Amino acid sequence: MKGTAPAQPGTEQGYPPINDYALIGDTRTAALVSKQGSIDWCCLPDFDSPSVFAAVLDRFNGGRLRVGPVEEAEVQRRYIDGTPVLETRFRTRTGTLKLTDFMPMIEGAQREIEPERQIVRMLEVEDGEVEVELIFAPRPGYASGTPRLRRRGRIGWTFEWGASFHLLRTDLHVEQTVGGRLEGRTRLAAGETAYVSFSFTCRDIGVIPRLRTESEHKRDRTLDWWEGWSSRIAYDGPYADVVHRSALALRLMTFSQSGAVVAAPTSSLPESMGGARNWDYRYCWLRDAYFLLRSFLGLGLTAEADAFFNWLLHATQLTRPQLGLLYGLYGGTKLTEHILPQFEGYRRSGPVRRGNSAAEQLQLDVYGSVVVAVHGYVEKGGGPLEPSDKRALIGFGERICEIWREPDDGIWEFRGPRRHTTYSKVMCWAGLDCLLRLDEEGLIDAPAERFRTEAHLLKETILREAWSDERQAFTGAFGWDFLDASVLEMPRLKIIDACDPRMKSTFEQIDKALGHGPLLRRYEHGSDPWASQEGAFGICGFWAAEYLAQCGRVDEARARFEALLGCGNDLGLFAEEVDPETGDALGNFPQALTHCGVINAALAIDAAERAGKEAA
Repeated sequence: MKGTAPAQPGTEQGYPPINDYALIGDTRTAALVSKQGSIDWCCLPDFDSPSVFAAVLDRFNGGRLRVGPVEEAEVQRRYIDGTPVLETRFRTRTGTLKLTDFMPMIEGAQREIEPERQIVRMLEVEDGEVEVELIFAPRPGYASGTPRLRRRGRIGWTFEWGASFHLLRTDLHVEQTVGGRLEGRTRLAAGETAYVSFSFTCRDIGVIPRLRTESEHKRDRTLDWWEGWSSRIAYDGPYADVVHRSALALRLMTFSQSGAVVAAPTSSLPESMGGARNWDYRYCWLRDAYFLLRSFLGLGLTAEADAFFNWLLHATQLTRPQLGLLYGLYGGTKLTEHILPQFEGYRRSGPVRRGNSAAEQLQLDVYGSVVVAVHGYVEKGGGPLEPSDKRALIGFGERICEIWREPDDGIWEFRGPRRHTTYSKVMCWAGLDCLLRLDEEGLIDAPAERFRTEAHLLKETILREAWSDERQAFTGAFGWDFLDASVLEMPRLKIIDACDPRMKSTFEQIDKALGHGPLLRRYEHGSDPWASQEGAFGICGFWAAEYLAQCGRVDEARARFEALLGCGNDLGLFAEEVDPETGDALGNFPQALTHCGVINAALAIDAAERAGKEAA
């Protein structure tokens, strides 16, 4: 039986808006923190591990760790400059409480003596007095059971789950109320502080330092680490603050153990309320490689680009010359999709899933995505390419030559009959084009004549078969009349000039049919037999801004970009989608692809403005 979970201000059915959440993390896992101070999502030890807190997917049974005022409060929050260390201020009728949340960055020898993962929460009353509430209700294993909490004297409260060990330490008053749940209230006066630490380890308690000393030391060390990382971002162009924040979001979604970047740190946040499109995004999609490496390299983040490049070529070794659609954090491909019936879903939008059966789909664009990403990496000075890398790239080109005539499921993962999707064909052509460039530069020894012949035929086929005289646009698939925002990437991939009349007409038709203010839907309703009426897709609006910059319409690009920024939350985080009617965030949050869109559109605007100044 489900218990009661009181609704909080600004919630619907007891669930905060998706945009109400902040993200903290340590580049191995992450947590969502609501404006009410509740950690409603965290998987341990890694992004793709089972959840310990999942109230975002079931407010009754999911589990949470809340620290905040008992009274209603006006909430203001920010990330400390250049870091993902979160500061939330609660202004109540009686006083002001500052809550600082972070996950410590641990490096080197410290990893051997400190918890593998830890969440630290620091409280300080700045004026007046505030009654603080702590609720600790862990539900590990995707809420598959209730843990047995044990009091360990001054050390704190512990529970074991499988081979893992969890510890809650706090100087706030707390006591066990019902099974697997701790609650307590503490009144703090101006100048008083308190601390909460929740940690995960694969071993029992070792040396436990003083909670206050440990928390403040780890805060300072974490601030130093992130400030040092942020100082490496080599971008001072338009919208620098926004770009830097998106870069931080991407870094939080980068799994440091391997270099993989998850599509999002969450699972099953719905693309439409009450719909069935609720997917697990805690994996790395190869289609994202092209966008991610463009972002990292465009910002001078060579270490992240190197790590992702190495992961990319390592992860694909086991399946070459075929490529999967998505891979696990360490390169695994067994990502079997399961329904988790114990969760009701965000705002009762089920089902909730773990794993992703899209791994079984056919997306021809992945071959081109990998090759184009590698070409961009090498072009920016990355490398060198090892002999095995060169063989792999040539193998991908040969695979493109073999399969580009086949239909596929497309970039949007249509779960219906396969089609000759335009974006997939364009990316196949771009892959061959980049291989020919690498061959001309003497970096690989490709079968150039074959690649050149196939590329020429493929380009002719795309420009002929994707064009619709009736729609006066390149459409989403050969022989189909539906419009698709992904074709806006055609100029960026160099198959057609942005100022070509056909491309200009395509943009206008897409904007008219799919646009809602600055936003764009992915494709026309009815194109996907699985889809309910979904929201506007985050990256698509930024593709439109990037296209405008490419064809010299910089003022329009700026206006669109600035309007799109309003779709993020107060911390500069963007979801997968946006409801164009209400502005509500939809889908998994935050979404790496959307943040790539922010960065790449800003880079395009900067490049267009520089080109304009040079021409003048």
